[in-house]
Amino acid sequence: MRISLLSWLFFIPICSFFLNFGIFVVSQSQTCLSDQRDLLIGLKKSLIFNRTLSTKLLHWNETQFPDCCLWKGVNCNKEGRVVDLDLFNESITGGLDNSSPLFSLHYLQTLNLSCNKMNSSQIPSQFGNLTNLFYLNLSNSGFAGQIPSEISNLKRLVTLDLSTSFLLGYYMLEIKKPNLATLVKNFGELKELYLDGVNISAPGNEWCQALSSSVPNLRVLSMSDCYLSGPFDSSLQKLQSLSIIRLDFNLFNAPVPYFFANFANLTFLGLSSCGLNGTFPDKVFQILTLQTIDLSYNELLQGSLPEFLPNGSLRSLLLSGTKFSGALPDSIGNLAMLSRIDLFSCNFKGSIPNSMGNLTQLVYLDMSVNNFTGPIPSFSMAKNLTEIYLSHNDLTGKIHSLIWKDLLKLVILDLGNNSLEGNIPASLFSLPSLQILRLFHNQFYGRLGFNVSSHLLNTLDLSSNNLEGPVPTSVFQLKGLKVLSLSSNNFSGPFQLNKFQQLRNLSNLDLSYNSLSIEYIETNSSSSSFPQITTLRLASCNLKTFPYFLTNQSTLYFLDLSQNQIHGEIPNWIWKFYDLFSLNLSYNHLTTTPEVALFNLSFISALDLHSNQLEGELPDLPPSATYLDFSMNNFNSAIPASVGDSLFSACFFSLSCNKFHGGIPQSLCNNAPYLQVLDLSNNTLDGMIPQCLIEMSETFKLGVLDLRRNKLSGTISDTFSGNCGLQTLNLNKNLLEGTVPRSLGNCKSLEVFDIGNNYIEDTLPCHLRNISRLHVLVLRSNKFYGSIHCEGSNAPWPMLQILDLASNNFTGPFPRKSLSTWKAMTNNEDVAQSELKHLEFDAQGIIQYRYLDVTTVTMKGQEMELGKILTVFTSFDLSCNYLDGPIPDNIGILSSLYILNLSHNAFAGQIPPSLGKLSHLESLDLSSNQLSGEIPVQLADSLTFLSVLNLSLNQLVGPIPCVKQFGTFLEGSYERNKGLCGCVLKTKCESAEPSLPPSEDIHFKSRLSINWNYLSAELGFVFGFGMVFGPLIFWKKWRILYYKHVDDIFFRIYLQLYLGGQLYYRMLAHRNVGRRY
Repeated sequence: MRISLLSWLFFIPICSFFLNFGIFVVSQSQTCLSDQRDLLIGLKKSLIFNRTLSTKLLHWNETQFPDCCLWKGVNCNKEGRVVDLDLFNESITGGLDNSSPLFSLHYLQTLNLSCNKMNSSQIPSQFGNLTNLFYLNLSNSGFAGQIPSEISNLKRLVTLDLSTSFLLGYYMLEIKKPNLATLVKNFGELKELYLDGVNISAPGNEWCQALSSSVPNLRVLSMSDCYLSGPFDSSLQKLQSLSIIRLDFNLFNAPVPYFFANFANLTFLGLSSCGLNGTFPDKVFQILTLQTIDLSYNELLQGSLPEFLPNGSLRSLLLSGTKFSGALPDSIGNLAMLSRIDLFSCNFKGSIPNSMGNLTQLVYLDMSVNNFTGPIPSFSMAKNLTEIYLSHNDLTGKIHSLIWKDLLKLVILDLGNNSLEGNIPASLFSLPSLQILRLFHNQFYGRLGFNVSSHLLNTLDLSSNNLEGPVPTSVFQLKGLKVLSLSSNNFSGPFQLNKFQQLRNLSNLDLSYNSLSIEYIETNSSSSSFPQITTLRLASCNLKTFPYFLTNQSTLYFLDLSQNQIHGEIPNWIWKFYDLFSLNLSYNHLTTTPEVALFNLSFISALDLHSNQLEGELPDLPPSATYLDFSMNNFNSAIPASVGDSLFSACFFSLSCNKFHGGIPQSLCNNAPYLQVLDLSNNTLDGMIPQCLIEMSETFKLGVLDLRRNKLSGTISDTFSGNCGLQTLNLNKNLLEGTVPRSLGNCKSLEVFDIGNNYIEDTLPCHLRNISRLHVLVLRSNKFYGSIHCEGSNAPWPMLQILDLASNNFTGPFPRKSLSTWKAMTNNEDVAQSELKHLEFDAQGIIQYRYLDVTTVTMKGQEMELGKILTVFTSFDLSCNYLDGPIPDNIGILSSLYILNLSHNAFAGQIPPSLGKLSHLESLDLSSNQLSGEIPVQLADSLTFLSVLNLSLNQLVGPIPCVKQFGTFLEGSYERNKGLCGCVLKTKCESAEPSLPPSEDIHFKSRLSINWNYLSAELGFVFGFGMVFGPLIFWKKWRILYYKHVDDIFFRIYLQLYLGGQLYYRMLAHRNVGRRY
C-alpha cells in the first residue's frame, strides 16, 4: 500500500502549483476587453459549482470588478484578451458541452480545469478549437469516455495532462478509437505528456512507435495504469530527451531493455507493479542524473546492485517486492544524496555495509524480509532518519546504545525477527521522537529496565525473546502506550492486571506464554477505571478465573484466554461483547456453555472452544463466524439437522474428538457455501457419506474432508467433478465398502488420501496416477488385490512420502520400476531440509485457520498417530500381503526413507546390500518372509540411525554382523532363522579350524646318513602347510569358508580397537537428533 500511494504523490506538488497558477500580469494602460469579460461571465453562469468551496468563480463580478483581468484565475495579454484560465479545484459539477462560452476564448494559451467533478461527462470536441493552447490540464476533472480526436488539433501543446487517479473514484477516460497514434500525431512540440489512468490498451510496439514517431522532444512520459502491455519496442530509445518515465501499474510481462541505460537525462524511472521479468540492466543505476528509481513489486524481476559512482544523484532507491539479490556494494555509501531506501522483501544477503553510515541525508530505510547477516552498522550520522525497518533477516550481535543516541527524529524502529542478542539498551526508551519500537522474535535476554523520558512511545513489542524477571514498573510510566506485547518470554512472578489502569490509552495487551501468575483484584472502582481494550491476549498465564474487569469492556475485539486453568461455566457476560471478532478459550476446563446462545455474537469471526470439557448438545452457532472449533470436548448428541444454516460464512468447522452420533446433516453442504475445512473425525457418526459433501469439492472448493474414525458405511459417491479442489480426504477406520471412485482422479490438488481400515475391494487405484501432488496414500487393512504396479509411461505420484498398502491381498513382485518415480523418497537431505514444512491446509490462506494433516504409521506392530506430518518424513509399508520374488537391488534409491516394512509376505532371495544406502532408516522390518543368505555387512555399517529391526522368521544364515546398531538389538530381532549365529543369539558361530596332519613313523632304512630330526620337522611343516593351504588353492568352497571366518575375526578386532569409541558418539548423536516424524 505504501508503494501504490507513492505512485500518485507526484500529483500533490502539481496541484499545489496549479492552485497558485493565476498570475495577474496586466498592462497598466489596458483592461480586459468587454467581449472577453462577457465570455467569462457567460462561462460562470453556465457552470454548476459549489459556492461554499469556490475560491475563484464566486468572485467573478463585473459590477464590483469590471476588469476581468484582475479576477482570480484569469490572466490577460497586453491587448486585454484572456490567455490563461485556472479553475483548478473549483468544485465544478455538471460537465461542459460544446456550446460553452469557454470555447470562444480563442486566445487561451493555458487552461487548467483539473480536480473538478464533471459527472463522468465526455470531453467536448470543441477543445480542438483552442488552437493557441500550449498547456492543457484536465486531470482528475471527472471526464470519462473516449478522448475526442479533435484534441490532436492542438499543435502548439507543450504540456498535456489528462490523467485520472483511481483513488478518487473517477470513471476512466479511453484512447481507443481514435488510438494513441492518432491523438499525438500533431504534437511535435509536446514535452510533457500525462495520461495516467487512461485506458489505452495497446501492445508495446503500438504505443512505443506512436510516441517515438510523433513526440521527439518528449521529456516527461507519464502513463501509469493505462493497460499498456509489452514488450518494450526498440523505437522508444529515440526519445533521448526523456527525463521522467512513469509507467507503473501496467502489465508488461517483459524484461527491461538495456537501452534504458542510454537515457542520459533520466531523473525519474517508475516501473512498479508492471510484471517485469528477466534481469534488470544494472547500468541504469549508474546514470548520473537519476534521482528516483522505483521497480517495486515486480515479483519476477531479478538483478543486483552495481558499484555506485561518487558523483551520483540518486535520492530514492525502491526495489521492494522483487528478486534482486546479492550483496550490497560498499560503494552505496557514495550516494550522498540518498534519502529513501526500500529493499523490503528481496533476496539480498551478506552484511549491511558500514559505509551506509555515511548516508547523512537518509530519512527512510526499509531492508526487512531479506537474508542480511552480521551486526547492524551505526546510522548515527543520518540525523534526519525517521523510520528504520530491518525485521525478518538474520542479523546478529548486540545493539549498542551509541548506535541510536543521535537519532533524535527516529519515529519507528523495527528490528523484529532476527538473531540479535544481549540486553535491550535503556537508551532506546530515551529517544524523544520514538513512537514504535519492535524487537520481537530475537534472542535478547536479561532483565528489562529503563527510565522514561518521553511519552510519545505508543507501540512496544518485545515478544518472543528470552527476557526474564518481573515486568518492570517503568512500563507503566509509558503514558502514551497503546500496544504492549511481552508474550513468549521468561517473565515470572505474580502480576496484578490492576497496574494497567495507569495506562489510559492502552488498547492492545499481550502477556501470553510467560511464567507469570496473573490475577486481578477487584475493588469498587477498578473495573470501571480499567482502560478500554480492543485486544487482550493472556494465553498460558495461570489464570484461575475470568478477569472481572472484562464485564465493563465495551470495545473488545480480540480475546484470548487459552491454555489457562479456568474451570466451570462460561459466564453469560462473555456473550454480550457484540463487537467481539475473535474469542479463544481453548485448553481450559470449561464444562458448560450458558443458556444464552452463541448466536448473540453476531460479529464474531473466530470462535475456538476446543480442548475443554464442554458437554451436552451443540449450542446455537453465531451466524457470521468463519472459524468454529469445538473439537476435543464431551459433546454427546446428534449434530443438529439445521447446523448448516449457521455456517453461511464458515470456512473452518471442526467437531472432531467428541461423542456426536447419528448421521451427517445435509445442511452442512447445502447451506455452507464457503466451507473449506470440515472435520468430523473421532466421533460415532453412522449412515452414509452425503453425496453433496463429495460434490462440494467443486462447487464451493472444499479443501479438507476428515471423517476418519466413525461408523460410516456404504460406498463413496463417484461424483467428484472436474474442478475438484480437495487437498485432504481422510476416511480411515469406518465401515465403507465398494471401490475407490474413478472420479477422484479429478482432484488434482489431492495431497492426502487415507482410506485405511475399511472394507474397500478394488485394485491399486492407478486411476489416481495423474495426481502429481499426492503425498500420503493409505490403503491399509482393506480388501485390495492384484499387482502393485501401474502400467503406462506416466510416473505415478512423484511427491509420495507415505505409502501404506499393508494388510491387503496384493500379489506379485515388488514394484521395481516405481521406486525411481517417488522423488520425495529419493531426495537427498539438503533438498528435503530446504522444503521442510508440515502438510497443512490454510483456510482462506489464514495461518490461524490452519488444519494440520494427520495419519497413522505402524512400528513394531503398534499404531502411531502423526499429528503433524513433516514433508521430510517418509514411510513405505507393504506388510501382510502375498507379494513374492526378490527385493530389488535398486531399493537403495529410496535414500530418504525412515520406515520400511516388507514383513509377512513371501519375498525370497538374499537381502540386497543396497539397503545399506538407506542411511536415514529408523525402522526396518523384513520378518516372516523367505529371505535367505547372510545379513549384508553394509546394513550394519551404514544404518546407524536404526532403532527398530526385525529379521525374524526367515531362512537367513551365517554370523550376525554384531557392530554399531546391530549389536544393540535383542534376540527377537533375529529369532527363528535356523542358520544365524553369534551376537545376541544363543547359537554361537563355529570357527572353521583345519584339522592337524597325521603323525608319521620315522624310518631308519636309508643307507644315507640323514639328520632325521631336521627332516621330520621339514616334512611336518610341508605336510601341514599342504593340508591347510592346499584346499585353499584347489577347493573353492573351502577357500570361501576360510576367508569368511578370517575376515570376520579381523573385522571384530578392528572395530573393537579402532571404532569402539566412535560408535558410542554416533549412537549418542542419533539420540540427540531425535525422531523426525
